[in-house]
Amino acid sequence: MTRAARLSRVPVIDIGGFRTGTAREDVAAQVAEACRDIGFLVISGHGVSEELVDRIDRVSRAFFDLPLDEKMAVVRPARDVTRGYVPLENEAVAASRGAAPEGDLNESFMIGPVDADPEDHYCRRAAAGTHFHPNLWPDRPPGLREAFTDYYREMSALAATLMRIFALALNLPETWFDSRIDRHVSRLRVRNYPPCRPRPGQLRAGPHSDYGSLTILKTEAVPGGLQVMSEAGEWTDVPALPETFVVNLGDMMARWTNDRWVSTLHRVANPPSGETNRRQSIVFFHNPNYDAVIDCIPSCGASAYPPIAAGAYLNEKFISTQGPGVPEATAR
Repeated sequence: MTRAARLSRVPVIDIGGFRTGTAREDVAAQVAEACRDIGFLVISGHGVSEELVDRIDRVSRAFFDLPLDEKMAVVRPARDVTRGYVPLENEAVAASRGAAPEGDLNESFMIGPVDADPEDHYCRRAAAGTHFHPNLWPDRPPGLREAFTDYYREMSALAATLMRIFALALNLPETWFDSRIDRHVSRLRVRNYPPCRPRPGQLRAGPHSDYGSLTILKTEAVPGGLQVMSEAGEWTDVPALPETFVVNLGDMMARWTNDRWVSTLHRVANPPSGETNRRQSIVFFHNPNYDAVIDCIPSCGASAYPPIAAGAYLNEKFISTQGPGVPEATAR
């Protein structure tokens, strides 16, 4: 199969053999190929309970069904605070790549670290910025806080496993990333794409790449879903398969690997003309410790980029998504 052909599809990889220790090198080799070729993969054999996925899916739908005033009680308080509710069309992810698009056709709710001690000196340093801002929890629906907390912890563990696979795939000691992600500043974000009529040029989520180390996505198979840009410049649907997660690399991982691995442009398309279906995605954006230095890792040659702290890099990206013409939410 040619490289162009490989880049036209997203591979499905069973990581169970890494978790059990029966096929660690084989899994790492498959992941390395996907990360070099397209920066996206679908994983099975991950060990995450479907009951937990169903639970967070249900409470999230119930939250988005609340009246707007109730959701606005936990609205995102500032551009650089990645917590709380973000209303419909309030964000434009394509702005992070210099575009000036219409606001995206989704609303979302997000949290950050659930086990960090806000009184810990590490969380209070100036360089920590707002990465340990308290989470904002709505009064309803019942069980939302518990479901989000449990899911955040489960995704943290899965991300740690994936980073160990990445280390082997990059010819590093398996634990190379451990000390750089042990106080990670990751985000859990559920996006609701309600039925709506797009304006010309408006998408559910515009073309963008993610910012951090990796993203773990639970999506659903409904029209108007995730698409990735192939090497040929064509939008390719990413499969939404039962009991799997979509994993993709972020810009930080591409930078860490000196662009040996790719952070690929992707978007969320609108439903076909005439359809106005609802869609929901559960997204875990894994980010390193805010003080982890992102510089070329030892096995990837001489760096093409100056070193930068992960936290500072993320802040620049978070603010940039509030693109021209996209209003900032105001707490009330």
